[in-house]
Amino acid sequence: MSSGFAVDSGVLLVGILLLVGVVGSGLAARFRIPSLLLFLGLGMLVADDGLALVRFNDAALTQNIATVALVVILFEGGLGTDPRAFRSAGIPAGFLATVGVVITAGLVAGSAWLLLGLEPVTALLLGSVVASTDAAAVFAALRSEPLPQRTQRLLQLESGMNDPVAVLLTIGMVEVWRGDPSAADWTVFLAAQLGLGVVAGLGVGWAARRLIALLTGPAASSLGVITLAIAAISYGTAAICGGSGFLAVYLTGVVLAGAPRSARGVLYFHEGLAATAQSVLFLVLGLLVFPSRLVDNLATAILVAAVLILLARPLAVVSILAWSKTPIREMAVISWGGLRGAVPVVLATIPFTAGHPDGSLIFDITFVVVVLSVAVQAPTVGALARRLGVSTEARTSVRPEIVPVDALGADLVEITIPDGSPLDAIALRDSPPPGGSRVAVIRRADDTIVPDGDTRLSAGDVLLVIAPRSDDLDAMERWTHDDV
Repeated sequence: MSSGFAVDSGVLLVGILLLVGVVGSGLAARFRIPSLLLFLGLGMLVADDGLALVRFNDAALTQNIATVALVVILFEGGLGTDPRAFRSAGIPAGFLATVGVVITAGLVAGSAWLLLGLEPVTALLLGSVVASTDAAAVFAALRSEPLPQRTQRLLQLESGMNDPVAVLLTIGMVEVWRGDPSAADWTVFLAAQLGLGVVAGLGVGWAARRLIALLTGPAASSLGVITLAIAAISYGTAAICGGSGFLAVYLTGVVLAGAPRSARGVLYFHEGLAATAQSVLFLVLGLLVFPSRLVDNLATAILVAAVLILLARPLAVVSILAWSKTPIREMAVISWGGLRGAVPVVLATIPFTAGHPDGSLIFDITFVVVVLSVAVQAPTVGALARRLGVSTEARTSVRPEIVPVDALGADLVEITIPDGSPLDAIALRDSPPPGGSRVAVIRRADDTIVPDGDTRLSAGDVLLVIAPRSDDLDAMERWTHDDV
């Protein structure tokens, strides 16, 4: 007699792997080892070629899991993107996300055809799969290695917007292998992916902002779940209509990033969710890989990675950004910061599941390319920027933690005074917070201070500010950053 279920051991194993991975990530961070590599390694360790604790070779299921994880990751990336980024970096990022992807795919494909002797369609498929940068890897790297604002914004926007073109090229080349799609088929598919993705993303985002502004009481306390549902609706609406769900969910996140402050308060919830999704995604990808098979194609994969990182990506960046008079040093950082991650591996499952004869080869090469990108490029982006003199600005941005107080029609806002703020050593009466807000409590090191007008602020102070409900979220950042 037993009360157990078939899934019990699986739940236990997943829990152990996630716990080991998260704890190990903290240790790996001390040695600047990307945590994503740790989860890949864990997956490979327990899979068929390792300890054989898990037998998993379902590429279609991996594709589905990865899609859900990428929806969560891209939405969080959108929430963390300042909408003002489109004004300063939207145009070059848009060209990198479209023309740049095509250039990169073409150069990788040409090299694979000439140097490796791959069939033309296989070479083009491989180039298409590895051409796009990956939002999960880029967002994770930029959190630990902040870059100058424009450079960081450009990399974020590019990685959030370049999936539709990579999907178009990959699916298009699979169709070329199957038949002979016309130029009209390519044009209609791309127009639908981009156009419907943009319309769905912005439309759902606008409607969600209106909905969130009306929420009060218990519903307001469930904003994390509500915004997660909004992300799913955005992706699903675009995908069902034939558009890019990935582009849509990213744009919906960007629209909500400029929403009333109660919507901003869920960013930390989505950060944790996205970190979990990344861990699960790379763990599953590790399970799907057979290290013994990778060895057979290792030299080929390293050559493809070298062409991509050292030739194709730099030429694409220079050809797109040269017209904007971007300094060559900044272009070098942007080129090196174009990380590959989960998206290329997910795209590699498309020819694999379609039955392409070289699908397994494409998947194995892509996996090695991603590992090398995450292992070599991600930890060194910041070091390269410093070496080239492309340093970050002295000021750090403020992201307030916001708790809505509905009964009072106000928010309790927690902000930290950054280093270099003009408020450092300034008395509160000489520079009060904007909009009639009041500083209720100051936490300074181990001391708690109830301030008055003569209290002088200090860099590192954590302030609890009672602020009237308002849509102007930038006011607090201007207060801590602008000259008094």
